[in-house]
Amino acid sequence: MSRLMVIGSINLDLVLETVTLPSPGETVLGGTFSRINGGKGANQAVASARGGSSDSPNVAFLAAVGDDDFGHRVVQDYQNEPHLDASLIVKKKGFATGVAAIFVDQQAENMICVAPGANAALSVADVEGLVNEEFENLAVLLASLEVPLDTIHAAVKRSKAGGATIILNPAPVVPGLAEHGVMNDVDILTPNEHEACQLSGIEIQDVASAVEAARVIIRQFGIAIVVVTMGSEGVVVIDGEGSFFEVTAPQVDAVDTTAAGDCFNGVLAAQLASGAVFSEAVALAVQAASLSVTRRGAQTSLPAIAEFSGHSTN
Repeated sequence: MSRLMVIGSINLDLVLETVTLPSPGETVLGGTFSRINGGKGANQAVASARGGSSDSPNVAFLAAVGDDDFGHRVVQDYQNEPHLDASLIVKKKGFATGVAAIFVDQQAENMICVAPGANAALSVADVEGLVNEEFENLAVLLASLEVPLDTIHAAVKRSKAGGATIILNPAPVVPGLAEHGVMNDVDILTPNEHEACQLSGIEIQDVASAVEAARVIIRQFGIAIVVVTMGSEGVVVIDGEGSFFEVTAPQVDAVDTTAAGDCFNGVLAAQLASGAVFSEAVALAVQAASLSVTRRGAQTSLPAIAEFSGHSTN
């Protein structure tokens, strides 16, 4: 059985690369168009499947798609992804598969608008309908927030009952998250600077403010470890004892940052599920994310472990 489960969204990314991002009301001509599999959950699941040890068991992926052409296409792709178990993907009749419209400019900045479709229909009943064996052997559950909070919480509770470590990537910070019980069951929280600011009320400008924000989050929710991802600056890790360490990112020529955070989370989860020491898992995840931004697209940018495992740093 799987040692790692990922629960989250599946989208088909409709990507337009252009010279500059449009302002409200502005039309920007030119650019190239492509369709790429995406969604935070799917990106993290694929990153996990590619970023674990070579002998790791399959990554179980719990998600939903619509009963439409987009859904059939992406499920087939995930069935063909090595080390990814797509058997838990639910097809929802009457719903469209989630779609993300993504604009990327020449400075690798992006704008994203998401129509959730079937992602919003992934239900508590879908989680409760899974057999106990799906949760009994889990080492890690990785969740992100493009599916309903109550559904996430149902998976968290079943996973935690079996002894799994819970990693929550609070992306996006949805309304009601701070008041929801799911936050009290999280072991490792992985916000970026903006999400950490939303949860703590502290604007993050540097390492010191990231540490301050993380300590507020730890006190508020009782989370053991907060990892604040800071883009090209790397990450800051803070624990409940008040100590912290940094992992700096290597300098690279970024062309597209679309799935960098998902890459970090997926590789972190995969390495922890494989038994890696926490600091080494973080360092490998930073290396993988840094490599991903040198490539275009979401899942097309996610590296295999052989591409980054020989270059980790602390």
